This record gives sequence, structure tokens and C-alpha cells, in this order.
Amino acid sequence: MTFEIKGVSKTYTSKKHGEKIYALQDINLTIETGKFVCFVGPSGCGKTTLLRLMEGFENPDEGTITDNGVLVTEPSSERGFIFQDYSLFPWLNVLDNVTFGLDIAGKPEEENKERAYKYLEAVGLKDFANKYPHELSGGMKQRVAIIRSIINDSKSLLMDEPFSALDVQTKHKLEEQLVNNWRGNDRTIIFVTHDVEEAAFLSDEIVVFSRRPGRIKKVFENNLPRPRDRSTYEFQDFVNEITKHIDESEDD
Repeated sequence: MTFEIKGVSKTYTSKKHGEKIYALQDINLTIETGKFVCFVGPSGCGKTTLLRLMEGFENPDEGTITDNGVLVTEPSSERGFIFQDYSLFPWLNVLDNVTFGLDIAGKPEEENKERAYKYLEAVGLKDFANKYPHELSGGMKQRVAIIRSIINDSKSLLMDEPFSALDVQTKHKLEEQLVNNWRGNDRTIIFVTHDVEEAAFLSDEIVVFSRRPGRIKKVFENNLPRPRDRSTYEFQDFVNEITKHIDESEDD
């Protein structure tokens, strides 16, 4: 198994009133190697907090998180992380940003470029390969950051609403690229989203959180056949079932 989360709670202190705020309370979850898992739930329910704890950016107040049996206390190169906002190296052009991790890992340069061009072409950025971040729009920068993380060879990939600012067409292309890349690797992906259709399209499992303090309300197994078609009744029924549980979480 990749991640084992046991009895995890996390609190913050309000800057305004100094009171303790529970972001997460008694989270217990196992995520097996190679699974694609999506976190969904009401705004402020702790989805991103748990993702950050799993990466090691922060530590829980109670409980433990292990990655392949190793206690998570700090970030690791074994885990890639994609933030909501883009994070590119301003001194590198688009192609070099995308291949940075592969180059550092000592992968063949020509092979790295070939892989990068394939992904850039899929999202309409092949002609921008020699441009620098300051020459790109915000959406373009985010696409580059996402592609860079997707093609790297980290064992786990933790993604915090990476597609939320993109137009629907580009978003769907990147979702397909992500799934194709994931299916070709023994990689675990944990993906935070507010978009239930996105979760249904991507995941093997969907974890529904209650409103704050965040608890796990239900874990759905996603047995929809791949490749998935958003237009089918089966797909929409599954989306509606998940949405119902999220709506109930907001009313709790």
C-alpha cells in the first residue's frame, strides 16, 4: 500500500480571535499503490489540508501518515505536488521547464524533448516551446506546470485542483493525458477537486468529506468502464449519487 492515514487530526489557531479551529478530525484512510483517488466535499472541509499533510508540508496534530511504511514528516522527491497556482522557473523556457525533472534524473535528452513536445502539442502549446513564463498567459503557465508534473517519474502525484482555472476543452484534454500517463505507470494519484464530474471521469475511488471539521463521510468505488463517456446515463447517475452525499454533508 502507498499511503496509510491513521487517526489524523489537524487544528489551526484563528489569527483574529485566537480560537482553535479543527480542519480535520480523526481521518482514517488507506490508499493502495497505483490507485487514482479523488477528494471531494464542501468548501473548507480540509481536502487540501490532508493533501498537504500527505506531502509533508505540514504535520498532523494527532495521528500518523506513512508512505510505503515510512512516516511522512517532510516533502520527498518520491511525491510530486501540483499547486492550484502555477510554479515555473522564470529563467527556463517552456520546453526546459517541462523536461527539468527528467533532465535532473538523467533521462536521455532527446527522449525527454520528444515526450515534452507530445504533451505540449496535446494542449496547444507546442508553438510556445521556446517562450519564457513571462511571455505566457496565466492559463498557459498552469498548463506547462501540470505537464511538467505529469511526465516526471515520481511514485505518487498529489494534485490540488490543478485544472480549475482552465477552459473546459483544455481541461478535458489534460484529464485524458493524465489518465493515459497514469495507466502507463504504477503511480498513485491523489487529486483534490470541487468538480464531481471530473472526479467521476478520473478516479478509481472518490472520498467524500463532511463539512468542517473534515471527516470522511463515504468512499465510493468507481467501477465505470474506461475510457469513460460523460454523456452516458450511467456516468451521470454516478455523478448525481456523489453530489447527493456532498449536499447532505453541507446540511449536516
